[in-house]
Amino acid sequence: MNWLHWSLLSALFAGLTAVLAKVGVAEINSHLATAIRTLVVLVITWGVALVASPAGELAKVPSRAWGFLIASGIATGLSWLCYFRALQLGEVSRVAPVDKLGLLFALLLAAVFLRERLTWPQWAGIALIVAGVYLISGKSAV
Repeated sequence: MNWLHWSLLSALFAGLTAVLAKVGVAEINSHLATAIRTLVVLVITWGVALVASPAGELAKVPSRAWGFLIASGIATGLSWLCYFRALQLGEVSRVAPVDKLGLLFALLLAAVFLRERLTWPQWAGIALIVAGVYLISGKSAV
């Protein structure tokens, strides 16, 4: 499988996550719901990593990688906390599209910090994404 297959599976599971989370967060604190979800993610990802990684690979992770992965984990945790709270307060049909603006931020941050060059079709795509989020989530949400 190539990157596109994995990306489509990621999108499918992200969509499923939104619907399942909306039901799961309905009767409990959104932060507790996020913690439960995170525990499940922790168990699954460590299980896969331990099975798929050669022995001793963890000890070879450079400190720079540790730093960036820890920062990424903090960003993920904050994103999940905000996402679950938004799901608790709003409809999936409005929250999920706004959450997908993460793509816009990823592209802009990659251009600024990673010096990735955005082409005019990518800029046009960004504009269409923003317009789509505006239309899908409702004018009063954005």
